[in-house]
Amino acid sequence: MLSEAGKRIRLERIIDRKTKRTVIVPMDHGLSLGPIFGLEDMGAIVNNMADGGANAVVLHKGIVRAAHRGYGKDLGLIIHMSGSTSLSSDPNCKVPVASVEEAITLGADAVSVHVNVGAQNEPEQLQDLGETAATCATWGMPLFAMMYPRGPKVKNQHDPEMVAHAARVGAELGADIVKTVYTGDVKSFSKVVKGCPVPIVIAGGPKMTTDNDVLRLAADAMSAGAIGVSIGRNIFQHSNPTAMTRALARIVHEDATVEQAMRELKR
Repeated sequence: MLSEAGKRIRLERIIDRKTKRTVIVPMDHGLSLGPIFGLEDMGAIVNNMADGGANAVVLHKGIVRAAHRGYGKDLGLIIHMSGSTSLSSDPNCKVPVASVEEAITLGADAVSVHVNVGAQNEPEQLQDLGETAATCATWGMPLFAMMYPRGPKVKNQHDPEMVAHAARVGAELGADIVKTVYTGDVKSFSKVVKGCPVPIVIAGGPKMTTDNDVLRLAADAMSAGAIGVSIGRNIFQHSNPTAMTRALARIVHEDATVEQAMRELKR
């Protein structure tokens, strides 16, 4: 089918065709948190990501024009289609804020949907993911699913069984790539990867204390079988976002050690 060919072509714009791995930088935080540090000048920070060797960025539809890079190395574009704000009575309740067709008109290489498994409106979020997967199949658009265990019954968002369940939900409903949180150690995260029949990338989460922590997270996730990282604040809020992107790219694409990546970060 032509749509399947289109999906393969688009996936090669967000996943390196040689290494089959990816460095994705989500920068959709402005909707949920406002213009936080690092995301004031979207054009400048996207340039930093490209210069550092990122494969793709995640943006909301209204930011694409301001962040478009009209020169140099291009970046894969993933349009985020879920939204909520930190001012909401329940920020975990994500709702659709864009469509696959809108993403196509913006030149997107993929779309992303955020699902909080366990949230109060989980049924609606699952329905949205399933319907989006069907639309993506029609148009040959890759689907990037951000899958997190979050809600009243979730006491520990990094619980291996819950993370594995959330990741599997993404695969079950048609995602081409699943993003989820790290469980804390290689052994338990390896089980998450094994239980998810589509590729997994690791989330970066809140700003970490040290650069070594960020690089160690990436290296451990790769050791566990992830195909890459989807790290936002720990890149774009870094004192040198380009260097941090470059260091992570070395771990993901070149199997560099944490020590080698630290040297790359400091050069």
